[in-house]
Amino acid sequence: MTSRPFLFSLLIAMSIMPACSSDRKKDASAQQKAGPRPPSRVDAFVVKPQTLAQSIEIPGSVVADESTEIHPEVPGRITALYVREGAIVGKGALLAKLYDADLQAQRRKLQVQLQQAQQTQNRYNALQQIGGISKQDYDVAALQVSNIRADLSIIQTDIARTEVRAPFTGKLGLKQTSTGAYVTSQSIITTIQKTTGLRLDFNVPEQYISLVKPGHYVNFTVSGSNRSYTAVVAASESGIATTTRSLMLRAQVKGDQAGLTPGSFAKVKIAFDPNTNALMVPTQAVVPQARGKKVYLINNGKASFVDVVTGVRDSSNVEIVSGLKAGDTVAVTGILGLKPDARVIVRRVINAPKGAGGKDSTGQGRRS
Repeated sequence: MTSRPFLFSLLIAMSIMPACSSDRKKDASAQQKAGPRPPSRVDAFVVKPQTLAQSIEIPGSVVADESTEIHPEVPGRITALYVREGAIVGKGALLAKLYDADLQAQRRKLQVQLQQAQQTQNRYNALQQIGGISKQDYDVAALQVSNIRADLSIIQTDIARTEVRAPFTGKLGLKQTSTGAYVTSQSIITTIQKTTGLRLDFNVPEQYISLVKPGHYVNFTVSGSNRSYTAVVAASESGIATTTRSLMLRAQVKGDQAGLTPGSFAKVKIAFDPNTNALMVPTQAVVPQARGKKVYLINNGKASFVDVVTGVRDSSNVEIVSGLKAGDTVAVTGILGLKPDARVIVRRVINAPKGAGGKDSTGQGRRS
């Protein structure tokens, strides 16, 4: 009883297999009778040199030419604080005074000792002139005067270190301490920044480093303002950052700097010399592959895959660095249905899309 369903299924399968085989043979025969696949109709683009005015936009920061934190040189208690927050102060302006009563007392003591030692030296000098004392006694008195003067200079230096002064002319920040606080050399009293001679720091992607040299002018804007400023590249970091594959550049801001504040975010635009022989093709002509990129090159009515290396791009065009030459014809539409060595018919030749300028607004160089 159990074998009958199995035999029944086997008979059905054996009857279906010849039918399927017959259908496949009919399809193959129909394809042979239909003849070869008709040529594909595509739109094409003729490659020719164009002028590529390339520019990039990258983020940057406005920084002060000089900026530092103000720390006391020696530990002590603040007896007077002269920090006026946000004020412009000159170089050497007194910002804070630390307790120095003990040092002042030592200085007064040394001043009295110096006065007495000088009087003794003067008397010994007079006695030496008449032979009342030996030259050795006079030299001992002179040495005593020199030693006291040296000790007095040390005390005066220690007193000067209790005075915290501005290292350069600039704008003060906010107070970080108060009168009566005990501070050390690690304590921050305030900050100071130069308000003139502002600089612009920004990172240039690795592929553009050779195009930006000292003396290159850049334009930038800051948040909250549509005004454009100019800066000239002055120096660069010693090497490329391995984490970002970019090089930090520093530019000196030129002209009127009104409206600029150190620390402001800046949008930096760098324009490069135009390339008059750039080979640009429409973006849709480039077919991404697992390894590299290709285009369909049309030659004598046939399409062939060609490896290409791309450069900069904009919204509608991409630069071909290698793989094509001027005068080549590439397929732009219908490429998804093309196969290597397939026959094609060029339906029409399109012109280059407008706006080929290579502008990059992403800040990453937009290399394809």
